[in-house]
Amino acid sequence: MREAFDGFYRGRRVLVTGHTGFKGSWLSLWLESLGARVSGFALAPPTNPSHFDALGLAGRMDDRRGDVRDAALLAKIVAEVKPEVVFHLAAQPLVRLSYEQPVETMASNVMGTAHLLEAVRGLRSPCVCQIITTDKCYENREWIYAYRENDALGGYDPYSASKAGAELMTASWRQSFFHPDRLAEHGVSVASVRAGNVIGGGDWALDRIVPDCVRALMAGKTIPVRNPEAIRPWQHVLEPLSGYLWLAARQATRAPEFADSFNFGPQAGDALPVREVARLVVESWGEGRWEATGVGGPHEARFLKLDTAKAQALLGWRPVYGAAQAIAHTVAWYRASAAGKMDASPFGLRQIHDFVEQARAMKLAWAG
Repeated sequence: MREAFDGFYRGRRVLVTGHTGFKGSWLSLWLESLGARVSGFALAPPTNPSHFDALGLAGRMDDRRGDVRDAALLAKIVAEVKPEVVFHLAAQPLVRLSYEQPVETMASNVMGTAHLLEAVRGLRSPCVCQIITTDKCYENREWIYAYRENDALGGYDPYSASKAGAELMTASWRQSFFHPDRLAEHGVSVASVRAGNVIGGGDWALDRIVPDCVRALMAGKTIPVRNPEAIRPWQHVLEPLSGYLWLAARQATRAPEFADSFNFGPQAGDALPVREVARLVVESWGEGRWEATGVGGPHEARFLKLDTAKAQALLGWRPVYGAAQAIAHTVAWYRASAAGKMDASPFGLRQIHDFVEQARAMKLAWAG
């Protein structure tokens, strides 16, 4: 049986920006298990508790600290690491916080992306570069249709606008400096990836439904739900990460069709209202209740789905878990954490192993 991702990552130099965050720490753990030589560049972990700290990754990888808004420092780190693969996740990731810090959000998410792309350009050597944005980069028209990669970009709130800006920045650098038709000359394949609402163990961010649910359940309180009817494309964190990892391996073939934008989202039926997510969390937890708060707040999109036909057609990628299974695996992580019966690193590696095994049973190309 082949290794996952065709063994592409064994011995590769990989740089993950934002490695101290929720998705970045899961990605770093997975890369480490694949035999990659992982370097990270980020600020300190954004939450306390921190998934990154729980994994003990600082002592097991090349852990660099700094701000992507510092162009000179980022360029220095990239030059020192000489990455063969770059996953750019460093960002201000919260919609509601972007209303409080709009300029800082733009600086991190738009200019931080430009700084990273310029640092890669300064390498002047072959590299796979992937810019991780979000499903919220699309101009949301609140329609029932799923958004495709060629739909208009936009953003009502500063966070969404910043991610649309990062996408435009990426497309501009790709066309101007890393054109897919000239990959044989410059050797740099640049792609952007857009995921749905990601859930999984170790996310302790504020104003996200699953961490909010867990905090309330741990405290024996009723779960407050702001927008119970808002519909989102929910997916376990390992789903988009499997897409990112497989796409990067395919980018390395220098086929021009992979230097592009890709959606990684759940099956259409797994775009659920928030109230259903809260119900499934309570069901998996085994006790508790939720209630709509009726408390207003900044504008948030009410309806959002992603079309993943392109990833399925070009990469053979599709989701492994349905929404209920994704929530069950997520709650299992928090349950074990709350009981004090979990060493986060082996627990996470077991969840990765189980995910890969289920993908193999489905005969997905990336799983080996």
